[in-house]
Amino acid sequence: MRAAVWAGSARPLSALEMAVVEANSVALGTTVDQLMENAGRVVAEEAMRHLPSPPASPAVVAGNGNNGGDGTCAAYYLHQWGYTPEIWIVRPPAEISTRSARRCFDRAERVCPVHVGVPQPSDLAARPLILDGLLGTGQGGRLRSPVREAVAAIRASGAPVLAIDVPTGVADPDGLRPPWTVTLTVPKEEMTPGTSGEVTVRDIGMPPDAWRRTGPGEFLFLPRSVRAGDGRRTGRVILIGGGPYSGAPALAALAALRSGTERATVVAPEGSAERIQAFGPNLVVVPQGVGRFRPTDAEGIVEFVRASRPQALVVGMGAGHHPETVEALRTAERSLLGEVPMVVDADGLAALPTAEEIADHADATLVVTPNGGEYAHYFGGVRSADAGETGERARRIAEERRVVLLAKGDPDLLSDGVAWFENRHHPGAITVAGAGDVLGGVVGSLLAQGIYARHAVRLAAWWCGEAGVRVASHKGYGLLATDVLEELPAVMVAALARLRPGA
Repeated sequence: MRAAVWAGSARPLSALEMAVVEANSVALGTTVDQLMENAGRVVAEEAMRHLPSPPASPAVVAGNGNNGGDGTCAAYYLHQWGYTPEIWIVRPPAEISTRSARRCFDRAERVCPVHVGVPQPSDLAARPLILDGLLGTGQGGRLRSPVREAVAAIRASGAPVLAIDVPTGVADPDGLRPPWTVTLTVPKEEMTPGTSGEVTVRDIGMPPDAWRRTGPGEFLFLPRSVRAGDGRRTGRVILIGGGPYSGAPALAALAALRSGTERATVVAPEGSAERIQAFGPNLVVVPQGVGRFRPTDAEGIVEFVRASRPQALVVGMGAGHHPETVEALRTAERSLLGEVPMVVDADGLAALPTAEEIADHADATLVVTPNGGEYAHYFGGVRSADAGETGERARRIAEERRVVLLAKGDPDLLSDGVAWFENRHHPGAITVAGAGDVLGGVVGSLLAQGIYARHAVRLAAWWCGEAGVRVASHKGYGLLATDVLEELPAVMVAALARLRPGA
């Protein structure tokens, strides 16, 4: 792999993760037009590495999405530099899907010959280079017409190919297998040397903050059906907590509901269970034990969870630090480890399985959400004035403890042990009792909806922070945790309206 300029990710990214970074870049003031312009220019620069001197005539085979926009933009630059490119756009120009791609096509059309439809192999055979701008990121499965026919024509031509971002048909045995790929910003996880040839990584100007900091683009991690507004609510969460404190598990359960989960069930000792139920009829509350959890209650808790088959488990809020309670939670956490994605917060952190125990469950998903004191006490987490050092320390902790970490603070530190991120988007007023319980409930809800843990913590942190920002704008330091959870739906509606095509 040949890298040029700077890449902002510790690992290859999925198409979805790249879309999040792009949306966060736009939120930081970079436009899609700028990104596409930069992409077209670097693609043209890479094409020059494989072309003879002007006026050589490369072909650009383009689709109707942003990958095609990158390709037609590259054609324009190549023309400006003395080459004579020709463009084949496989669908009618009226079907170009974004305004930015349309702008690039219209400009290239004024200076380059354009053919609408699938090229013939004979059209391409004598070309010194073909630029593949058909699909790019986000493709999957077998190719469909007319892209399938365009790929067949390119292969039959025998001309050398430079793929833009991701080769077309990367997951299709009949896809392109180019000798070269210029991938934009970072490598993509679906690429391999066998499918992508020599890969060159080029920066296209996404702001550094778009990589490390959360932003409104995190809402793209929601399931596609939710983003489109045509999906049913999914996911059931069980919360194990309560005893000395009843507000914490109630807040977490209500936050899970407010962030889209179908059902939130709280397992709590009698007495506390009655107080939790008093928060409202939306919660399902199941008594287990009396007063506080004891070791003898663990078997009943585990049996109830297994019988209920939830999609996520949240453990610890309001349970207290009594040694018998810690022992009960320790038994429950270890018994259920690997059976269901688990969020451990507050009092549940004292019972956290060891790294060795987690390693015995290769498929275990375990998210921990400590506050500042808990981060230092249970994980040895130390913050310094150096953000990079602090973030790297958080990454090492997550890696060594085999957890996904959301360490609450200023900023929130997030890591899956591979990469680290930070969330700075929250007001000072959100440091109020119960806000962390709301955050833990949102993480549990997102896990129950099928979102990867490393994505769930990013979305939950920004979502709760934005809710806090909105409430603080008119309540200031009178903000309460209940205000934050009640604002969660409005944040989601506004974010999805911005992210939906045409909105």
